[in-house]
Amino acid sequence: MTSKKAHSSALQEKAGISQPESISSQSVEYIQHSRKVQPSAEELVEGILAGNITALSRAITLVESTNPIHLAKANTIINSCLPFANKSVRIGITGVPGVGKSTFIEAFGKHLTSLGKKVAVLAVDPSSTISHGSILGDKTRMEELVKDLNAFIRPSASGETLGGVARKTRETITLCEAAGFDTIIIETVGVGQSETAVHSMVDFFLLLKIAGAGDELQGIKRGIMEMADAIVINKADGDNIKNAQFAKVEFNRALHLFPAKKSGWTPKTTTCSALTSEGIPEVWNTITEFLNLTQSNSYFFEKRKEQNQFWMLETINDQLKSNFYSSTGIQQLLESTKKAVQNDEISPFAAATLLLEKYFTK
Repeated sequence: MTSKKAHSSALQEKAGISQPESISSQSVEYIQHSRKVQPSAEELVEGILAGNITALSRAITLVESTNPIHLAKANTIINSCLPFANKSVRIGITGVPGVGKSTFIEAFGKHLTSLGKKVAVLAVDPSSTISHGSILGDKTRMEELVKDLNAFIRPSASGETLGGVARKTRETITLCEAAGFDTIIIETVGVGQSETAVHSMVDFFLLLKIAGAGDELQGIKRGIMEMADAIVINKADGDNIKNAQFAKVEFNRALHLFPAKKSGWTPKTTTCSALTSEGIPEVWNTITEFLNLTQSNSYFFEKRKEQNQFWMLETINDQLKSNFYSSTGIQQLLESTKKAVQNDEISPFAAATLLLEKYFTK
């Protein structure tokens, strides 16, 4: 009688050579211990004022946190940094997806650091309305700038915030200024005409456009054009140079249709190529010209005061909304009220009034 020979599966895993440990157990233990030990607010402030990027990053994470436990610590850090802030130029950069914002910011940032500037880039990525996730890939698109010792890039998710900025962008600006960054660049999500919040936290608002893609017609719409202090037509290189020059003429004509700005500044249109850095120095010259004018006529300082007031009111709105939805009594009533609204047992407006009355009389 012949015995059947056992056959091993082709999918069977065979023992191989194990990878030797590349990190010592002592190092692992040290890293784990360091992560458990959270620095105090005073230690983070001390690190920020010394220009420590790790301390700055950890403080921004605290500020962005929605955990109520972190709120008091974050407020302490912001209040301590406030006396050392307000010493930078804040530049907002927006444009439709595909216009080359990240490439432009890298070329522009490298130009600024070559002039001795310290540049902080606050890049806001759109969050998914389905998964609520965000790619946060701006650092990978700015390969050269991220290695620059005089530059700091912080990507943040927009979350549920409208207007092209993250929920805590304004507070992050304060921390970056306290850390010694004299030029703050805010890259918005690029959602077109709805980007108004960024205009309320920057000194100079730059609109990036491209030519030859039907973008000229979109640009002539009022919306975001009315807020722009300068329009820069990017990708003015190769076969697109003539199209860019034509677009520049068209945008200049469109700008003359808008009323004069309170700042006394006449918006300018220019072309550039972020790939070749052609025209990048001229963009900075335009911003410098704007700053000289608005600081001499005091518009710059008046706008900063208006911005502080605006963000006080925005913070009140944000806190009220957060407190409302985190209230235990509201959370319990909200679910039953939702079902009542869905079943047409109560109108949405009456339901909202009921919930608000419950909240304010608790």
